[in-house]
Parts: sequence; structure tokens; C-alpha cells
Amino acid sequence: MDKSKLHKLIDVAAARQEADLVIKNGKIIDVYQGKIIEGDIAISDDYIAGIGNYKGKEEIDVEGAYVSPGFIDGHIHIESSYMTPEEFSRLVVPHGTTTVITDPHEITNVCGIDGLDYMIEAAASTALDIRVMVPSCVPSTPFENSGAVVSAKDIENIFKTRKVHGLAEFMNSVGVINNDEECVAKLAAAIESGRVIDGHAPDVAGNELNAYIAAGISTDHECSIIEDMENKLSRGMYILLRHGSACHDLENLLPGVNEENYKRCLLCSDDRQIHTIFEEGHVDDLVRRCIKAGIKPIHAIRMATLNAAECYGIKEIGGIAPGKKANLAVFNNLEDLKAVMTFIDGKLCAKEGKYLLPVKRVDVTKVSSSVNVKDFSEAKLKLELKSNRVKTMNICPDGVLTKAGVEEIELDDKGDFVYNKDKDIVKIAVVERHHGTGNVSVAFLKEFGIKEGAIALSVAHDSHNIIAVGTSNTQIAMAVNEVIKMTGGIAIVHKDEVKHAIPLTVAGIMSTENAETFNEKLAAAHKFAHEVLKVDKDKDPFMVLCFMALPVIPELKITDMGLFDVNEFRFTSLEA
Repeated sequence: MDKSKLHKLIDVAAARQEADLVIKNGKIIDVYQGKIIEGDIAISDDYIAGIGNYKGKEEIDVEGAYVSPGFIDGHIHIESSYMTPEEFSRLVVPHGTTTVITDPHEITNVCGIDGLDYMIEAAASTALDIRVMVPSCVPSTPFENSGAVVSAKDIENIFKTRKVHGLAEFMNSVGVINNDEECVAKLAAAIESGRVIDGHAPDVAGNELNAYIAAGISTDHECSIIEDMENKLSRGMYILLRHGSACHDLENLLPGVNEENYKRCLLCSDDRQIHTIFEEGHVDDLVRRCIKAGIKPIHAIRMATLNAAECYGIKEIGGIAPGKKANLAVFNNLEDLKAVMTFIDGKLCAKEGKYLLPVKRVDVTKVSSSVNVKDFSEAKLKLELKSNRVKTMNICPDGVLTKAGVEEIELDDKGDFVYNKDKDIVKIAVVERHHGTGNVSVAFLKEFGIKEGAIALSVAHDSHNIIAVGTSNTQIAMAVNEVIKMTGGIAIVHKDEVKHAIPLTVAGIMSTENAETFNEKLAAAHKFAHEVLKVDKDKDPFMVLCFMALPVIPELKITDMGLFDVNEFRFTSLEA
């Protein structure tokens, strides 16, 4: 803030000068004391000047509505919405969201530093305050082929040359715990530059957890049980309670949130697809869930505001107080928590669910779709098994974890899998799409529900190769070939016909279409997957599938190199 702006702010605060804007007659949510106070909020330029009785050049009377600090999503991958940052901003700001902490490791895994630079540029063009973290693990492990590698030296240079907030979720917990040189160099670069470091450590405990936290990592969003949350809270971590399109840990963890620890808990969506935003909202949805579960409304709002600001060291946001950024959300009540107005930097950006500002888009040429597949054919999906006892990836309810199972399957005379409609077991395949390696791996997926056809998509966390599932080699191959033809996208095949084909023109993971048009296509594909292919109704067919390739979330996952045992951190055989 320059001196003239500061002079003006002080004069407005002291009521010696009219405010640029006054929000009058609000029930102001005081997240510092857990109280509601009544009064006006005076705004000078993009800052709050004061709370009290003020006059302004412009006045908006909210007539007793609740005024909250703007909501903060503590951890999100914007790419998982399928929308570019500009369109994502248009979607979430009307829900009272004013800030997000984003990890662009999806696009960086595909396009490298060009992808990171695109996200930084696109973020700067939005009204939404998008704080970009530097992806720490590109690729997430050495057990898959991603589109790029970002080294410790790259990260050190990024901290020096780009506007970034910190080091994003450190998924290679094994590398940290075992004192891997490259991992330590990345962590040291963040620590030396004074940046916050996010964590990703499902089920890490004991001395291994001590080692992980000692490395400078301060948050975790992977807790799924209260015991794990309490272990990490007791060692000084902030815990991000997650509810996205696929991972629904929030409700499991809320019974462990209490008066003593709630200030160390914040909210995040992690991966939230566009249809979830349309149907349920954004951070406002998570706050509603907290309140429904018995968390005091003001405590829930603090978890979505001040706690996140304190966690990430962003002093200028998170509360309604003199000198803070004028990032505010207005609600008629604290039950349905529907935002009627959203202010960012003192400007009214959304009203009654409508985004009010023009959407400025940046060029996507450098991150246009990238699909480089070598010699793919149906033959690469065939197996020659010696035994019909195989390991299966069993999808856990309400999440993206899998359990390692053992099942007996039917084989043909050449040892290939024969689908049996009475068993919920199907083939899952990953096709490498970045370097033309020709890699195709095949495994077995259980509890997905699909009974006909196939699904393929070029979104497969985190390396984003093509992932596919289906009831026959022919159908799977047809779906994969459609994705290749689109140079990235989502394809559904039924009875040897492509029924849905949705291009993802930005890196094979995001669309340049407007949200409403894309969501109509996605909703139709969802409906077809559930009603015709018979994917389980409680599973997001695309979000759940795309996490089956992430080899840092237990227990069994598949990469383009093979079936991976996350607990043992090594590849394993298909045959049991």
C-alpha cells in the first residue's frame, strides 16, 4: 500500500473523509471473538477502514443480513473442475468464495513449467484471489510417466522469479521420511524462501510422522479418520477437512472437532468438479455441512476464513477488521447460507448468484491438448495369466482409497480375463500419453459397478495418462481411441458405439467452453454412465476413476508401468 492510499485509509477510518463504499446495517460476523456485532463497514479503495457508523460515496444497505469474511478454500486443484481459472472464478465467487489456495500440479504434470506459468497468468486475470502454490512432486512418484519433471533447482528458481505462495502438497512422504536428497532440496528451497509447505500424508504416524513434520511441512488434507487427525493436530499440524466430488472426509472428521482444536482446522474441496459446484456450491457447501453436523455457525465460518488465513500466513484476509482486505460475503441467514452478495477488494463482484464482472481469458496455445500415444491397439489390453487368482483394486465407499483384494476370475483359453456380469470385477487400463513410450498396463477393478460398455478419459491423477475401464477389450479400446482422436477428453462407449465424447482442449484436462454448456454435456455423460453402464450411483464415474492411477493414496493403484502397492511402495504382480 502506498503512502497516499494509507493516508486516505486512516482518514476514512477516523471518519474525517467519506468512505468509497459503506455496507450499512449488517450483522457482522466477528470471527476473532465468535460474536455477531451490528454496524456499518466502511471501505477505502480495497481495504476495510472501520466498523461502526459511517457515511460513504456509495452505500449499500444490507438490512440486517449477515456479513462474513470471504470464504477461503484451503486447498484445491482448479483443473479438477474441468474449468480454466477464469471460468472457475465466475462459478465460485457467487458462493461467497473470495480466495483459494491452488496447487496446479495437474497441468504442471502435463505441460511442465509452461503449465504453471499459464495458471499464474490466468489467476492474475480473475477477480478471485488465487494463491498459486508450486507443485512439489512432478511426477508424484518415479513409478509413472508424466509429461514433465520439475526438479529442486527448478523450484528454487520459481521461488525467485515468480509470484507464488508456497510449496504444494508433498506427496512423496516416503522420500521425505527417508531423507531423499532431491526431496530435502525442494523442502529447503521453500524454507529458505520463507514459504509455507503443504502436506499429503495419509496414514503416516509415529516417528515417521515426526520426521515428515520436522521437514517443515505444516498441513495435511488426507485424514480420513479422527485418530489420524488427532495425531497430526497434536504435533502442530493444521488439518484441512475435505469434501470434494470424490473424497468426503469432512463428515467423518467433524465429530473430532471441538472447542480446543477447531482453530487448527480449516476447510478444503481439493478436487471439486463443475457439476458439484452447480449442484452443491463451493466452500459454502462445506460450511453448511459443518453446521448441520453440530459445529457452531461462527466456528464453522471461522474454519472457512480466519483459520485458513492464519494457516497460510495471509495477514490481510480472513476477518472483518480495519486494515484487512475488503473481501466479504453477505448472507440472509446462517441456516441455508446462500450468498446474496460477494465483495472482493471492495468491489461488488457477485449478487444473487450472478457474477457481475467481465471474464478476461488468457491465451492457451502453450498448454493446448497434448496426446502422444504410440502403437495403441486392442491387443495391448489382452492378458496371458497363468492363474485365475488375481489381485483386485477394491474401491472404498465414499472416497478414492482402495483396498487390496484377491478374487477368482474366469479366463479364456489364452489366459485373458472374461467378464462375468454376476461379479463386480472389470478391467482397468492406463495408456501412457506424453512421450510415446507405448506403455499400456492392465489390472482389475472391483466395486465400480459398471456392467456394460467402457469409459476412458485423459484425466488420471497425477500424471494424467489415459485411464479406461470397461467390460471388454473392444469397448475399452474404442473409448481410448476416441480420447486419442480428441487429443484429450472424456469418452463413453456402449455396444460398440461412442455415445459421449467431450473434448478437454487445455492439456487434456480442462475445457475452454463456458461452464453451463460444459456442465450440460458432463451431466448427460454422468447420467448415461449411471443409468446405462450401471456405474454405482454413489460414485462419481469420472472423478473416482481418475484417482485409480494415483500411486500415493492406498492401497493398490495402477500407473502406465503396472499395478502398484502403495503400502509397500513397489510394483506388484496381477496374480495373487
